[in-house]
Amino acid sequence: MSNYCYVYILESLAPAGGYYVGLTEDLSARLAKHNAGEVPHTAKLRPWQIKTAVSFRNRIKAAAFEKYLIPTSLDN
Repeated sequence: MSNYCYVYILESLAPAGGYYVGLTEDLSARLAKHNAGEVPHTAKLRPWQIKTAVSFRNRIKAAAFEKYLIPTSLDN
């Protein structure tokens, strides 16, 4: 599906667990980068699986939704 932006929630399969919220235009490629350790914020909790993904045609609305999903304490 071209011309979409995806807000996604990843779930760590590592024993320590964890979740990560992100935004991308290529969901498969982005997941591969997370699992390859190319994203510093998620490298320590590999491997990851997609828990949820929501598609948007409007990147501004996607970014607003992503921000809504990220807890305020993580913005600092």
